[in-house]
Amino acid sequence: MKTFAEKVRAIVKKIPKGETMTYKQVAAKAGNPKAARAVGAVMRTNFDPKIPCHRVVMSSGNLGSYNRGGPRRKRAILTAEGFFDR
Repeated sequence: MKTFAEKVRAIVKKIPKGETMTYKQVAAKAGNPKAARAVGAVMRTNFDPKIPCHRVVMSSGNLGSYNRGGPRRKRAILTAEGFFDR
């Protein structure tokens, strides 16, 4: 059986380029809709470049944090992927 963190990483790995999911959406898909903060903790400790943690954003519309360069870097990556062109 997969741990919550493993489920989160598997879900985030499948977010297509140019799209995002909220921390809450990822938590719900991983089986615990009230664990949005736990998703943030998993993303904070993710250093696997195959898991696009920059594609997980806050429900409020804010980008949230990004452990590989901060919110500016997160915005730049999402912009390059065409997220803001929609």
